[in-house]
Amino acid sequence: MIRIKRAYDPPAPEDGVRVLVDRLWPRGLRKAEARIDWWARELAPSTELRTWFGHDPAKYEAFVRRYRDELAGSEALDRLRALADAGETVTLVYAARDEAHNNAQALRALLTS
Repeated sequence: MIRIKRAYDPPAPEDGVRVLVDRLWPRGLRKAEARIDWWARELAPSTELRTWFGHDPAKYEAFVRRYRDELAGSEALDRLRALADAGETVTLVYAARDEAHNNAQALRALLTS
């Protein structure tokens, strides 16, 4: 099972393995409070892609395509997929304000397709 949760929402036991999928640590969040098991910076979109996207919903579909291209052949993606395939509950943690148009949503769609 792959879940998604904002970094600012409190951790819960049902989160399972908590994977931060942002390149930058969420502002104002203490590491102890976040309870992140794996900070997967390598699964975050590149700085160039993130800057281009700017969380503009109109660019989301193109963002998803470009993000998938960036992740092609990623060992980190294989590791994440293996966790999920092994029956682990995995929670993709992200900091973006937009809960519908972000890299965690795109990553979950990639893993479940």
